[in-house]
Amino acid sequence: MDGNAVRDVDSAHIWHPYAAPGQDVFVVASANGVYLTMADGAELIDGMSSWWSAAHGHRHPRLVAAAKKQIDTMSHVMFGGLTHAPAAQLTKNLMHLTGGAYSQVFYSDSGSVAVEVAMKMALQWARGRGKKGDRFLTWRSGYHGDTFATMSVCDPVGGMHAMWGPNILTEQVFADAPPVRGASAAQRAKYLEHLEQLIDESIVALLIEPVVQGAGGMRFHDHELLVGVREICERHDVLLIADEIATGFGRTGDLFATHAAGITSDIMCVGKALTGGFMSMAATLATPKVVEGMEPKALMHGPTFMANPLACA
Repeated sequence: MDGNAVRDVDSAHIWHPYAAPGQDVFVVASANGVYLTMADGAELIDGMSSWWSAAHGHRHPRLVAAAKKQIDTMSHVMFGGLTHAPAAQLTKNLMHLTGGAYSQVFYSDSGSVAVEVAMKMALQWARGRGKKGDRFLTWRSGYHGDTFATMSVCDPVGGMHAMWGPNILTEQVFADAPPVRGASAAQRAKYLEHLEQLIDESIVALLIEPVVQGAGGMRFHDHELLVGVREICERHDVLLIADEIATGFGRTGDLFATHAAGITSDIMCVGKALTGGFMSMAATLATPKVVEGMEPKALMHGPTFMANPLACA
């Protein structure tokens, strides 16, 4: 199918993210390294790394080789009651990369679902602790996904999901957007005081994008702010959930933004660069504190393509 034929089908029948049908699009024929080759032969630099996922460039030879080897063995098998070497090896790698801070990992097929799973973990942990809360505290300018629970913790005014409102989505608690990088110690302290004042018995967890708020405008904040956030969570016995889907695996210069700040979140979500942009996959990692406190112990979630062997490889 040539470029014009692709464009015709697309215009007539395909939705694109946050766009009405029929928008003008570029037709990509191939990708290699940082370059996208269009159907007309033009080359463009993939400056967004395909939404921050192609961390090593397109068609990286090591990733291509791993995918080809795995697809000849087993491209998919359900994860219910079964396991396999690619999942075990990936888990071992994640435990190593995170310094042994986390004890359990749940695999899913998108970053949005990874955050949904984190929220379920937090709610089950709260139930196990006898807490009556069922709400999440976050800050404005945040983005955590497009599924229903994650929409509720995205910025309710400036985000992509403002059209839904509190009558549709669970009403969460929002602090002001964090002060940007370079804020003074006094500014950070004032903000943390504001954040802490919003915590009451209804809050089970604080959910943030550490260091960079991506879709909210590439807003950077200081690592020191994360230290204060961690201390607040400890004082009030609420969980800290770090959405590192965009920031993980070196996207900010450090392997993980929270670790660069010298803190460990209770739950961490990773995705995007997890597979180097090869396939959709995400993971939610939990500390022993979370796992031991959850009730029931079974995490009530199970994607069809959970821990897909090809994605794990």
